[in-house]
Amino acid sequence: MAMVVQHQQTSSGSSSMKHQLDNGKYVRYTAEQVEALERVYAECPKPSSLKRQQLIRECPILSNIEPKQIKVWFQNRRCREKQRKESSRLQMVNQKLSAMNKLLMEENDRLQKQVSQLVYENGYMRQQLHTASAVTDASCESAVTTPQHSLRDANNPAGLLSIAEETLTEFLSKATGTAVDWVQMPGMKPGPDSVGIFAISQGCSGVAARACGLVSLEPTKIVEILKDRTSWYRDCRNLEVFTMLPAGNGGTIELVYTQVYAPTTLAPARDFWTLRYTTSLENGSLVVCERSLSGSGGGPNAASTAQFVRGEMLPSGYLIRPCDGGSSIIHIVDHLNLEPWSAPEVIRPLYESSKVVAQKMTIAALLYIRQIAQESSGEVVYGLGRQPAILRTLSQRLSRGFNDAINGFNDDGWSLMNCDGAEDVIVSINSTKHLSSSTNSSNSLSFLGGVLCAKASMLFQNVPPAALVRFLREHRSEWADFNVDAYSAASVKASPYGYQGMRPTRFTGSQIIMPLGQTIEHEEMLEVIRLEGHAVGQEDPFVSRDIHLLQLCSGIDENTVGACSDLFFAPIDEMFPDDAPLIPSGFRIIPLDPKLGDPKEATGTTQRTLDLTSSLEVGQSANHGPSGNMRSVLTIAFQFPFENNLADSVATMARQYVRSVINSVQRVAMAISPSGVSPSLAPKLSPSSPEALTLAQWICQSYTFHLGSDLLTSGSVVGDSLLKDLWQHQDAILCCSLKSLPVFIFANQAGLDMLETTLVALQDITLDKMFDEAGRKALFPEFAKIMQQGFAYLPGGICMSTMGRHISYEEAIAWKVVAADETTVHCLAFSFVNWSFV
Repeated sequence: MAMVVQHQQTSSGSSSMKHQLDNGKYVRYTAEQVEALERVYAECPKPSSLKRQQLIRECPILSNIEPKQIKVWFQNRRCREKQRKESSRLQMVNQKLSAMNKLLMEENDRLQKQVSQLVYENGYMRQQLHTASAVTDASCESAVTTPQHSLRDANNPAGLLSIAEETLTEFLSKATGTAVDWVQMPGMKPGPDSVGIFAISQGCSGVAARACGLVSLEPTKIVEILKDRTSWYRDCRNLEVFTMLPAGNGGTIELVYTQVYAPTTLAPARDFWTLRYTTSLENGSLVVCERSLSGSGGGPNAASTAQFVRGEMLPSGYLIRPCDGGSSIIHIVDHLNLEPWSAPEVIRPLYESSKVVAQKMTIAALLYIRQIAQESSGEVVYGLGRQPAILRTLSQRLSRGFNDAINGFNDDGWSLMNCDGAEDVIVSINSTKHLSSSTNSSNSLSFLGGVLCAKASMLFQNVPPAALVRFLREHRSEWADFNVDAYSAASVKASPYGYQGMRPTRFTGSQIIMPLGQTIEHEEMLEVIRLEGHAVGQEDPFVSRDIHLLQLCSGIDENTVGACSDLFFAPIDEMFPDDAPLIPSGFRIIPLDPKLGDPKEATGTTQRTLDLTSSLEVGQSANHGPSGNMRSVLTIAFQFPFENNLADSVATMARQYVRSVINSVQRVAMAISPSGVSPSLAPKLSPSSPEALTLAQWICQSYTFHLGSDLLTSGSVVGDSLLKDLWQHQDAILCCSLKSLPVFIFANQAGLDMLETTLVALQDITLDKMFDEAGRKALFPEFAKIMQQGFAYLPGGICMSTMGRHISYEEAIAWKVVAADETTVHCLAFSFVNWSFV
């Protein structure tokens, strides 16, 4: 009996234990079991049911654990990991909020001091207004207290140290004091998720900006990064230290020469000759302050600085204060006089805006430091296995290559080629620039003669830069010719053929974007673009014709602070090495501050520079409401490698291609403009273009006079309605000049579609290129009949587009277009009826 009872008790205990196991209670794991589970968790934090059963079978030490218990362990482990990450995040947020609170308290103290100072000055001025002598005394006092740096001898160490100490005092008064009237940067409100506190100057000489922020890096590391200005300041072309002298507190005094790129083709670049002082304060803070030295003779010889305008840096610099946990609080001040008088009036706002300085220098420095800090902590994940330093180098090379192209410095080997009469597209050539990898000279593409660049700048009104660049990035087929991309890609790959002998390829028009990485604020993205292509005909049908581009895109988010919107790209090999040769091309759109610029349109020389086709000007939309003041400058630059015997051919192709891209971009800009202008009307055919309207009237009137019927069905339309109806006419209408070699000067939309070209590129197409030998023999004898009779009917036949495609048409009508005096023949017009591609 006792045995039966004991058996029942044992059975009951076993059942209870099983129930407890099922409920996940009272289970203790040995150290070996936990170690085994942790190894699996590291590989797969959420294993499936089959994976858990497999784990029990393969790991003997877990054989006495139920699968449900394994599941519960992984659930608890994931929960603990989530709690740990959340706790760490909250600690970081708390640390940041504490630092931000400290900065805000300091900013509040500074503002209170500024208010007190203004109240005192206001009372003082009221008192001085009672007597004229007091006003005179105040003026004299102001003149005496103005520092006269030009009188100090800066050629000896004592003089340099005196300048350095004064620079330190003035910089600190700007960084933490009331020397500058700072106002909050528009659109940059401080908060727990903000990058920092940003301010711009108000009512001071020059342009100035200030930033404060918390960064998880040691002060010495931050100083090292910020002094290397070429690594983070994209517009910095070169920084050279000429002299270094020791100073007190272990500090140094340096004489520095800096070159800064011009952002567009419309203004010269800047350079600076400065004294840079690095020292430490009694509270342990590190300071790097800098100011220009008087005189214009400092730096390299005059020949090397001839392409630069000497700018002035007023006391500026960095104050880095150590914080707990290896972090630092940074104060950044940039105060410049960029000599805006040397820039054309239309882009002078770029050099008079403190906001531009803040975006391009001050904020850029703080963002770069934060990027380095997050990369060092492992918070940033990158694609395709590229290291952060490599990606930063690639981004820098793309940006620097584009800046080199649009600036075209002589000491880099650039020189201007012969431009056409309109000078709308500038072509520069660099015969000394050979493509080679930085670490392997055997990869040099020695067959190339160099690189040439076709570039232009133009003014946009009421077009959001971010939206335009975003469209250009996402819809490449709307503006790009993939055959030109194929030529550039083939040249970079050192293929043994040039542009004229390039093998035929058909491109699908689609692109695949493969991200490489992006900055922490998502203001910049680096990516690889693949353009899909296939061989035409039977030649190499299985050989891939895909094109790969390395692309850098920035400023596509309207809510992201950025000085400009950029889209740079360069052809690369499919498996490009880290030191692959890059020839960047692309677009840069810089907004102009409407509050600081002249709202009137530029005139004179500047307007001629910005006009891309003087005879068919882009229609300016009416400015209704505040959006009408939105202005920006677009700079386009395309680079092409060339062989020595093909330089002229490549230059002609480059100029024509850039004109085609310009025309496409203008169409896109009008389509996305918030002004409501219809994109269906050709940008070059607007009522604001009197030449286009006059030509349309002559075409229709001459047609009616010679053929006795109306070209347009309405017959009575006038003004812009006539122009629009002619543009939308179903037949292809083209006009050519009366020269020994007739050149097309006008085409409606159907005509452009038939020739597969644009209005800008149309002027480079001659009439004889449309027809083969048989077509030319049939057409040319009709010229005499046209000039005598005024018109001629041409039989149906075959012609050719600029892309080499054959076009059939049922009939063509040719007539001479007579000017308003009815005696002067302006051009010849053609109408191709019922045309189609063969």
